[in-house]
Parts: sequence; structure tokens; C-alpha cells
Amino acid sequence: MTGPIHLDDRYDEPDQLRDQLRRILRHRALIALGLVLGLLGGLALAEYRAHTYSATAEVLVRSTADPFGAVGVSADNQVSMTTEQQVATSAEVARRVARTLRLPESQANGLASRLRVTNPMKSRVLRFEFTAGSPQRTAEGANAFAEAYLADRKGRNDAAVRRATDALGQQIQVLNQQLAKDQLERQDTKTAAQSQLYTLQKRVLDIKSRDTDAGDVVRRASAPHMPVGPGLRTLLALGLVCGLLLGVVLAWLRSALDSRIRSVGELRGALRTPVLGILPDDEDTRDDLLKVGRTGGVRAEAFRALAFRLRKADGPSGPGQVLVVAPRDAEAAEEVAANLAAALAEYGGEVLLVDADSDASGLSDRLPLMPYEAPTLEEAFLPSGSVLVDADVCGRLAFRSGGGIAAHTRSSLSTEANRLRPGAESTTVVVTGPFLTHADALAVAQRVDGVLLVVGLGATRQDDLRQVQELVDCSGGRLLGTVLDAARPRRRLRLPRRRPKYRPASHPAAPMELPVQDGTFSVSRR
Repeated sequence: MTGPIHLDDRYDEPDQLRDQLRRILRHRALIALGLVLGLLGGLALAEYRAHTYSATAEVLVRSTADPFGAVGVSADNQVSMTTEQQVATSAEVARRVARTLRLPESQANGLASRLRVTNPMKSRVLRFEFTAGSPQRTAEGANAFAEAYLADRKGRNDAAVRRATDALGQQIQVLNQQLAKDQLERQDTKTAAQSQLYTLQKRVLDIKSRDTDAGDVVRRASAPHMPVGPGLRTLLALGLVCGLLLGVVLAWLRSALDSRIRSVGELRGALRTPVLGILPDDEDTRDDLLKVGRTGGVRAEAFRALAFRLRKADGPSGPGQVLVVAPRDAEAAEEVAANLAAALAEYGGEVLLVDADSDASGLSDRLPLMPYEAPTLEEAFLPSGSVLVDADVCGRLAFRSGGGIAAHTRSSLSTEANRLRPGAESTTVVVTGPFLTHADALAVAQRVDGVLLVVGLGATRQDDLRQVQELVDCSGGRLLGTVLDAARPRRRLRLPRRRPKYRPASHPAAPMELPVQDGTFSVSRR
């Protein structure tokens, strides 16, 4: 008996990478913003660096001028270059530079902040790098710091010589006083004192004969011809690269935080229901609500394809009663419901379009209702209060404004559907207000055979879809599938919602007022 088969999902990684790239490229404005910010940053840095110059002077530090009693210590270990770096940037050296440049001593700290002292590895060379706003001042500052450091170090060496010779001089003075007073009675003691005196005098001469020079300037600073840092082209290229990285990061964050539906894959992942249709953005600029049977275009063909898939999904008997609803956009649901009803009627069936919105809806004002003077034989089979829609289709399309579905049960919807032509394939398409803001939508979802959810591309959030699915499942309804509306927001019909001018008749003989483009007319049913 074999164990469970584990599918290798490594081949899904390219698809995930492409999907991630598509999500990032959706936010091209943020990428462009990052490029602009990077370019401006490069220009600003280039402008700042354009007025900044730097010059360097080098000093060789002598090791023979350190403390004078270093016996058995190599010359390389007699100088601590780390200590000399700290001394070179000290306040005393900065004050010497201020006096050399004839500046107030209060500016000594400012001069020290422009100085950078480095020591190449395994060398006794100090590099004085000075930065200023002009080439001449840069060279003057670097040379002044190098000379001030050497002067300060020479002064410290001379002070060390004085301290050493003063100490030895005191010892020589004590021995001379003892010899002058003839206090040494024994000859061997006197000889030892004279030998010690000779040694001390020789040590003093040895110390004074040493060179106390601090070092040599091996390279004097000269006025630079170019500002510090990379050139303009390099800074612009660097700014563009950094801006591109910034834009990609911003786009990735935006796509990660954006919960709106941006593709068919995201829609399937959010609801895990089939996508029955994708409505493209039609180039037709007319504001006709009814596309199928009245106008052409790719959007009308998409509605026909949606009706075909819906019929095949529910079997040969037709979809039955379908609720078309959107989470928060009533206009999109009304357009899909009207065109879906027309497309189903185009197959030769009997379709009833019911507006079950409890609020006053303008759907009746936007549909091409058929004017008539007297009832015909077909009109005798219409459900109570319904009228025909003037759509150039093979079947029959009727419309009724329910004014709310709270008083209508599932049996009433079935009864109204059965009033259509006997033996024909009948379908009832119900449209309500937004599902998440109208309580009537949930009541209708419990009474119909299935719910068709209209999702706006880039306008509907995934949280709203999950909430709709949870409410439909809790109410015992059935979610047939979704329709992805890819039209731009400007294509949406945003007409004012007005109350219908006719009164739905509760009996076929009741009078009815129907709205038309040039006014209203009355019909008396016999």
C-alpha cells in the first residue's frame, strides 16, 4: 500500500514571481516617484559637493624625539601614532592654526571640525585632510595644521628636555656641594662621587645633543582643481539606482497593504469560487444601461458569455432564481443584472427582472420599457405589476419593481416565475442594493437558488468578499460564482436614484403608470 502522494510545487515559483512582479508594476506611479526623489537627491548632493574642496598635507613623525631614557626600545615603538593622531586634532593645535591664519580663537573648534587626520598602516606618516569652501583656503588650512602640529610636538620635546636636564642638574649640584665641602673623607667614596658626577654631566650633554625636531613635512597641500566626491554623472546615476530601489520598495509595500482585488487570481484566492465572467472596459461612450440587444461591443459579448456559462453551470433547466448583488456598488449590480436578463432572454427563454431594493431605485428609469395602449395576449401571462422591456431579443424580458422583498417569500418568487409562458425555460433575475449595507439583500439570498456576486476590479476589497461569503453561507444561500468588472470608474453609470413614477399593480386589471422619455402614460388592464 503506497502512501500519500506529495506534489512538487517548485514549478509554482515562477508563477508566484511573475504574480509578485505584476503586483509591483501596478504601482508605476510610486516607482516613478522613487526615481524622481533619487534624481533630486543626486542633484542636491552634487550641488552640495560642488562647493566643497579638500586638500591633504603629509607629515613624517620622527621617533628619536620621544622620551630620552628609552634604552633597549626600538625606534618604531618609541612613537604611538594613535596618540599623535589625537594630539593633531586637539584644541591646542587648532588654536595655533587660528593664530597662524589670523582668525579669532573662538573659531578654533570650527577649524578642527573640518580636519581629518589619518595614519596609513605600518607607517609613521600623518595625513592632514582639510575641507573648506574654496581651494585656496583648503590648502592653507591643511598646511597650517601640519605646521602647527610639528610646532606643538617640538614644544613638547623641548619641554621634556628641560625637565630631564633640570632633574640631572639638581643631582650634579648636590654632588658638587659635597665635593666642595670635602665631606667625603674616604678616598674610594670620593672617587665614586666624582665618577657619578662625570656620568651625570655626560648624560646632560647627551640629552642636549639630541635632535628635538618633531618631524618633516613630506608633502605640502596644494589648491585642488576639482571639488571632493564623485562627479555629476556618477551622482545622478547613483541617485537613479537608489530611487529605483526606493520606488520598488514603496510599490511592494503598497501592494502588500492593498487589499483590493487586482486580478482574477486574487479573486479566486479570496472566495475560492469560479469566475463566470470578466467584463472588459468597453470603448463605447454611450451611457445605455442595456447593452445586450440594444448596442454592440465587447462588453455586450461578455454579458452573453456570462449568460452561457450560468446556464451551463445550473444544468439544462436554467439557472432558476438568481440574485445579482455587489458588496458596496449598486450601479454595477444593476448593469450586470439587466444585461444578464437580456442575454438569458436572447436564448429564447422567459426572464423576469425584479428590482427588490427597499430604497427608491432608478433602475426603472434607465430601462427601455415598452409603451402600449392595450394588453396583448403575451402581456396577460406577465407577473403581477410587471412590464415588458424593449430589448431586441428572441425571448421575453419582463421587469417588476418590487419595492423591497421583505414581504415576498420564496414561494411568491416561484409563483411569479410560473406566470411566464408555460413550458418555456424561465429565469428570475433579482437585483438588490449593496449586500453589506442593505438588510434586504441577505433576505433575498435565502430565497433564491443562487447568488452571483459582482466584483469591481481595483475597487472591491478582499475583506468585503470574505464577509459576503460568510453571510451567504450562514444564511444557507448558495454562491454560484463571481463576475469581475474591469471597467474604469468613469465608465460606471452614476445617475441619480429616483423613485419610479408608476405604481406596481397587485392585480392584472389595476391601472399602471409607466415612465417613458417624453413623459408618463397610463395603461388599464382588462
